[in-house]
Amino acid sequence: MAFAPKIITCLLVLTVYMADQTESHIACGTVTSTLAQCITYLTNSGPLPSGCCVGVKSLNQLAQTTPDRRQVCECLKLAAKDINGLNIGLVATLPTTCGVSVPYPISFSTNCDNID
Repeated sequence: MAFAPKIITCLLVLTVYMADQTESHIACGTVTSTLAQCITYLTNSGPLPSGCCVGVKSLNQLAQTTPDRRQVCECLKLAAKDINGLNIGLVATLPTTCGVSVPYPISFSTNCDNID
Protein backbone atom coordinates (compact mmCIF):
# COMPACT_ATOMS: atom_id res chain seq x y z
CA MET A 1 0.00 0.00 0.00
CA ALA A 2 2.98 2.37 0.42
CA PHE A 3 3.42 2.24 -3.34
CA ALA A 4 0.04 3.92 -4.10
CA PRO A 5 0.97 7.34 -2.59
CA LYS A 6 4.14 7.36 -4.70
CA ILE A 7 2.15 6.76 -7.88
CA ILE A 8 -0.33 9.48 -6.97
CA THR A 9 2.52 11.90 -6.24
CA CYS A 10 4.14 11.11 -9.59
CA LEU A 11 0.86 11.66 -11.41
CA LEU A 12 0.36 15.01 -9.67
CA VAL A 13 3.88 16.14 -10.56
CA LEU A 14 3.35 15.07 -14.17
CA THR A 15 0.03 16.92 -14.30
CA VAL A 16 1.61 20.11 -12.96
CA TYR A 17 4.49 19.79 -15.42
CA MET A 18 2.13 19.33 -18.36
CA ALA A 19 0.00 22.30 -17.26
CA ASP A 20 3.07 24.54 -17.18
CA GLN A 21 3.67 23.88 -20.87
CA THR A 22 0.37 25.50 -21.85
CA GLU A 23 0.79 28.76 -19.94
CA SER A 24 3.14 31.64 -20.59
CA HIS A 25 5.54 32.78 -17.94
CA ILE A 26 6.29 36.12 -19.60
CA ALA A 27 4.55 39.19 -18.24
CA CYS A 28 3.63 42.11 -20.49
CA GLY A 29 5.67 44.38 -18.23
CA THR A 30 8.74 42.31 -19.07
CA VAL A 31 8.01 42.57 -22.79
CA THR A 32 7.56 46.35 -22.76
CA SER A 33 10.54 47.06 -20.51
CA THR A 34 12.77 44.79 -22.60
CA LEU A 35 11.92 46.74 -25.75
CA ALA A 36 11.58 50.23 -24.24
CA GLN A 37 14.83 51.42 -25.84
CA CYS A 38 13.36 50.74 -29.30
CA ILE A 39 10.55 53.30 -29.11
CA THR A 40 12.49 56.33 -30.36
CA TYR A 41 13.73 54.34 -33.33
CA LEU A 42 10.31 52.87 -34.10
CA THR A 43 8.70 56.32 -34.08
CA ASN A 44 11.34 57.80 -36.41
CA SER A 45 12.61 59.94 -33.53
CA GLY A 46 16.14 58.67 -33.44
CA PRO A 47 18.73 56.13 -34.56
CA LEU A 48 18.64 52.47 -33.59
CA PRO A 49 20.13 52.23 -30.10
CA SER A 50 22.29 49.16 -29.45
CA GLY A 51 20.19 48.45 -26.36
CA CYS A 52 17.18 47.97 -28.60
CA CYS A 53 18.71 44.97 -30.37
CA VAL A 54 19.92 43.61 -27.04
CA GLY A 55 16.28 43.72 -25.92
CA VAL A 56 15.00 42.10 -29.13
CA LYS A 57 17.50 39.25 -28.78
CA SER A 58 16.74 38.84 -25.09
CA LEU A 59 13.00 38.69 -25.72
CA ASN A 60 13.53 36.15 -28.49
CA GLN A 61 15.48 33.95 -26.07
CA LEU A 62 12.78 34.29 -23.41
CA ALA A 63 9.99 33.22 -25.77
CA GLN A 64 10.94 29.59 -26.34
CA THR A 65 7.52 27.96 -26.05
CA THR A 66 4.37 28.48 -28.11
CA PRO A 67 2.46 30.00 -25.16
CA ASP A 68 5.35 32.40 -24.51
CA ARG A 69 5.55 33.48 -28.16
CA ARG A 70 1.79 34.02 -28.25
CA GLN A 71 1.93 36.03 -25.03
CA VAL A 72 4.74 38.22 -26.38
CA CYS A 73 2.72 38.80 -29.54
CA GLU A 74 -0.36 39.86 -27.55
CA CYS A 75 1.71 42.11 -25.28
CA LEU A 76 3.36 43.82 -28.25
CA LYS A 77 0.02 44.45 -29.94
CA LEU A 78 -1.39 45.86 -26.71
CA ALA A 79 1.63 48.10 -26.12
CA ALA A 80 1.63 49.32 -29.72
CA LYS A 81 -1.84 50.79 -29.23
CA ASP A 82 -0.43 53.18 -26.63
CA ILE A 83 2.48 54.44 -28.73
CA ASN A 84 1.71 57.27 -31.13
CA GLY A 85 3.52 57.49 -34.44
CA LEU A 86 4.88 53.97 -34.77
CA ASN A 87 6.42 53.37 -38.17
CA ILE A 88 4.85 50.04 -39.20
CA GLY A 89 7.68 49.33 -41.65
CA LEU A 90 10.32 49.73 -38.95
CA VAL A 91 8.29 47.60 -36.55
CA ALA A 92 7.96 44.82 -39.13
CA THR A 93 11.69 44.75 -39.91
CA LEU A 94 13.05 45.26 -36.39
CA PRO A 95 13.81 41.57 -35.71
CA THR A 96 15.71 41.23 -39.01
CA THR A 97 17.51 44.54 -38.42
CA CYS A 98 18.66 43.15 -35.07
CA GLY A 99 19.71 39.80 -36.55
CA VAL A 100 16.81 37.79 -35.14
CA SER A 101 14.77 35.38 -37.24
CA VAL A 102 11.06 35.32 -36.42
CA PRO A 103 8.96 32.71 -38.29
CA TYR A 104 5.86 34.89 -38.55
CA PRO A 105 5.16 38.41 -39.81
CA ILE A 106 5.44 41.26 -37.35
CA SER A 107 2.24 43.18 -37.92
CA PHE A 108 -0.58 44.76 -35.97
CA SER A 109 -2.92 42.38 -37.77
CA THR A 110 -1.02 39.20 -36.85
CA ASN A 111 -3.30 36.63 -35.25
CA CYS A 112 -1.29 35.68 -32.16
CA ASP A 113 -3.29 32.44 -31.77
CA ASN A 114 -1.76 31.16 -35.00
CA ILE A 115 1.82 31.47 -33.74
CA ASP A 116 3.55 28.18 -32.98
